[in-house]
Amino acid sequence: MSEATRCAAILTGGCQCGAVRYALYARPEGVHLCHCRMCQKAVGGPFAALAPIRVRDFAWTRGTPDTFHSSSVAVRGFCSACGTPLSFAYSDSEWIDVTIGSLDRPAETPPGKHLGTESRLAWLDRLAELPGGTTDDDMEPDRQARMASHQHPDHDTPEGWVPGPDRQRGV
Repeated sequence: MSEATRCAAILTGGCQCGAVRYALYARPEGVHLCHCRMCQKAVGGPFAALAPIRVRDFAWTRGTPDTFHSSSVAVRGFCSACGTPLSFAYSDSEWIDVTIGSLDRPAETPPGKHLGTESRLAWLDRLAELPGGTTDDDMEPDRQARMASHQHPDHDTPEGWVPGPDRQRGV
């Protein structure tokens, strides 16, 4: 990656605790939801939301993830301190996929397709029909008053950043 490219991160992201951070120097391509059983287990959810980026346009900017070889051809990166799933890559590929939820601005990276649909859960088709509520509406006031977030904010922070009492409330 050229130094000029490295200076202009388009997107950034990282884990929940802030120990591992990364930057994307190009827009992801082929953003997707993967419903395969390995992805379901890797993220602990009904699918993995993934944003592929060429390795040359990607850099770990704070810390490095631990890895798990989920198969003989793929490796997944995660934060060993907080457990956040961060990446997926085929061992022989020039691409790495970051988890959309670990991006600082995930709304800017909408998926454009579904993969691994053989394992797609049938009840996903009914999600829009479910009632919804905000976190504030669903959390008891006494719990809200006691709650202090230890989550890293959705932007880069100076080295040595730690959560403090003046942090915004969040879940």
